[in-house]
Amino acid sequence: MRAALRRRLRLAALTDALAVLDGGIWSTRCLHCRRTLQLRDDGEPLGHTTLEHVVPQAWFGRRAAAALTARVGDDADDPRNLALACARCNHDKGKGHDARGPRDARAREVVGALLDTRLLRWRPPPAAV
Repeated sequence: MRAALRRRLRLAALTDALAVLDGGIWSTRCLHCRRTLQLRDDGEPLGHTTLEHVVPQAWFGRRAAAALTARVGDDADDPRNLALACARCNHDKGKGHDARGPRDARAREVVGALLDTRLLRWRPPPAAV
C-alpha cells in the first residue's frame, strides 16, 4: 500500500473522536453503517477498512457542490473530508450517490448528511502528525 494512502488513513483515525488507539491498533466505526473498523497505527488497514472521501473527489471544482466542498476547505484530502468506512459501504456510495453527481439533489442531501456526521465526530489532529 502506498505511503500517502496510509498517511491519509491514519489521519482519518487521528481526527475521528470515536477512534481509540489501543496496543498500536485504532478502532472506530464505519461512517455509514457503524461496523467496527480497525487500522494499525502506521495506517495499514485491517479487515474491510477503507478510506472514504466524504465529499467525492470528483465533486471538487464543480459549481453544484461548492457549498459542500467549502465546508472542507476546497481540498478533497482535507482531514475533515477523510473518514474510515467499511469496503461495502464505500463501494456502494461510489456506485450510488457519488455516481449521480452533485447536480442530483438527493446525492447532495446524502453527502451533506454524511459530512455532518463526520464533522460531529471531528477532533483536531495533534500538533505533530
